[in-house]
Amino acid sequence: MQSFSANKRFTRLPLAVEITLILVVKIALLTLLWKAFFSEPQTKKMRMPTNLVEQHFLSQPPAAPASSTPSHPSPSETRQ
Repeated sequence: MQSFSANKRFTRLPLAVEITLILVVKIALLTLLWKAFFSEPQTKKMRMPTNLVEQHFLSQPPAAPASSTPSHPSPSETRQ
């Protein structure tokens, strides 16, 4: 007995044509989604100056404050 995927396909087209057709449909859908949601910002306010963005990404993050007492005791402290 052969499996379902080996016996039947959805179309009778050659495999290369079927794959090409699927890729064309996917590219068309992705293009439509990009045009609908990502082609332009919603408002002009969403644009930021490039130097501000570069400064934010290239600056060092602030150091976390060191606390003298741990918030959770370590396992070795609970055994004592």
